[in-house]
Amino acid sequence: MSKSILLAAVISTITIGLHVYGGGIEVHEPILDANLTTILKAYTSILWHAVTVILVINSTGLFLAAFKPLQLKNLSLLISIQYLAFAGLFIFYGLSQLGTLLLMPQWIIFICMSALISFGIWRQKTS
Repeated sequence: MSKSILLAAVISTITIGLHVYGGGIEVHEPILDANLTTILKAYTSILWHAVTVILVINSTGLFLAAFKPLQLKNLSLLISIQYLAFAGLFIFYGLSQLGTLLLMPQWIIFICMSALISFGIWRQKTS
């Protein structure tokens, strides 16, 4: 068992709740209340829920990988890369459009999860 991948799975699961509840109130609902076309609101909802689905699938994959780290190394690596990509998007748009990383700090949690996953993969190689 990989404790660091298990911890990443737990954090990923907590992130689902933060996304759905906190982000729903702060981001999704205001967008739906904004004066946008119906199609833009539909796309927003699809993308919002797609992120939720991705987080659920990734969390499940990480829980599985935590208990079979050698067999599911590639799955762990793929999730780690995806979370790094998410972090990169938050960093890029935070700096380029907002001029700060403080307004959208989600990059921190994605980097932490990726680091935990990478550490778990590395530990299995050295064990």
